[in-house]
Order: sequence, then C-alpha cells, then structure tokens
Amino acid sequence: MDKKTTSRDGTSLAYGVIGQGPTVILVSGAMSTGGTVLPLAHRLADRCTAVVYDRRGRGESGDTAPYAVAREVEDLAALIDAVGGAAALFGVSSGGALVLEAAASGLPVRQAAVYEVPFADFRAGGAEQMTEYTANLDEALADGRRGDAVQLFLRLTGLAEEMIQGARQSPMWAGMEAVAPSLAYDNAVMGGGLLPRERLAAISVPVLSVAGGASPQWLREAGRAVAEAAPQGTYSVLEGQTHMVEPDVLGPVLAEFLAG
Repeated sequence: MDKKTTSRDGTSLAYGVIGQGPTVILVSGAMSTGGTVLPLAHRLADRCTAVVYDRRGRGESGDTAPYAVAREVEDLAALIDAVGGAAALFGVSSGGALVLEAAASGLPVRQAAVYEVPFADFRAGGAEQMTEYTANLDEALADGRRGDAVQLFLRLTGLAEEMIQGARQSPMWAGMEAVAPSLAYDNAVMGGGLLPRERLAAISVPVLSVAGGASPQWLREAGRAVAEAAPQGTYSVLEGQTHMVEPDVLGPVLAEFLAG
C-alpha cells in the first residue's frame, strides 16, 4: 500500500490504486487484508480503476477504539473522497455486508457488488450457531486468547479440525493471530448473521450479488435473497466456483457490471 488517507475518527487507512476506468473499491472479508483482493484488482485493471485497502485493525492501517460498524462506513467515505468523490464498491464474504451497509447509508456509491455474504439465517441452525460463536469469540478476545479466537472462526467456516490443528502449527498462524481482534469487527458487520432486508431495500443503486455454483446451497440462497431484497438487484452464479472464488472467473463478470 503506497497511499494513506484519514478516516473521520483519525484512523489512518492504507490503500493502493491500480488500473484505469470507473473506480471500484474492493473490500476484503474476515482474516484478510487489502493484499487478499489484490489479484482481483489486477484482473480488473484493464477496465477499472481498482482500489484496495487494509480495513482498520489490520495490515498497515490503524485502529481507534471503540469499534462501531459506522466507523468502517466512515472509512469507506474517506476512501471514496480520496479517490475522486464517487466509486463503486465490491465486497467479498463479510466485506460484502459492509459494502451493502455503506450503500444503504447514502455514501456516493455508483454501484455495489458482493460475493457470497454468509447470512446465516439461510443455513440450518445458523442463527443459533452465530449466537454461540459471538459469545465464545467475545470471551476469547477479552481473555487475550487470540489463537482460540482464530480457531473459533475457522470452525465456523466449516474447516476440518485436523486442518485447523495443522494451521496452528504453521508459520502463517502468527499472522492470523495478529488480525484476530478484527474478527469481532466482521462479526458486528454481519449483524448476527441475519439478512438486513430493510437496509437492502434502502439501497438506491444497482446491486450485483454473485455466488459460486459449487458453494453450499445456503450460500447461493443467501446470494439470491440479497438481489431480491435490493430494488435494483441482480443475481449471478459462477459455475464451478466456491467461496474461494478465482479472480480470473469473477473479474470479467464484475468488470462487465462496473464498466458495462
């Protein structure tokens, strides 16, 4: 990240810009930084100006207590102002929930696109699972047990226990623990995991909701519900893709929506 801007509460935000064309800010999900969506930014660069940034509490960006989802919306407002005063937004997973909230908040957003926002009310027992996860996550972070917090999140995603234990022994674990406090931020952004129908109904710009054809059915149902709840919503399925979507597959679809 070679650029900096400052959010309303004084938090420093690190970001980078690549490409040319209509501007789109890419919002990463949980346990990730702007570098996570950089491959997608490169795939968009021939048709769009792609902006990647480290969300507060991770990477090269700062953090300011107390946290509130509204502060992350203000972060996006500061970024939009820094890159020209208007932009489209794209968010993956829980980053998509932030994008939808920002669009509903009336920021100068031209379009909003999301990939597989994991609204848990479409998953069997999902709401109860989110309630338990929230309580356990808050306790782990309050006790300073960052590794346990990461483990809770990985279990929530459905990762097999042996893979989680293997990850704990890997060199990447320290980096995951470093951003563990931001798991509470993504959890807040998800709002308990329930689809925010009233907020989606307030979005006045086109919304593209994308899901992977090889992802679990509940994620596809959640993606369709997002598009149906937004007044100008469109739903698209990428055949053969999972939650770990390939930039070369998503990029052309996103670019067509943004630049078409």
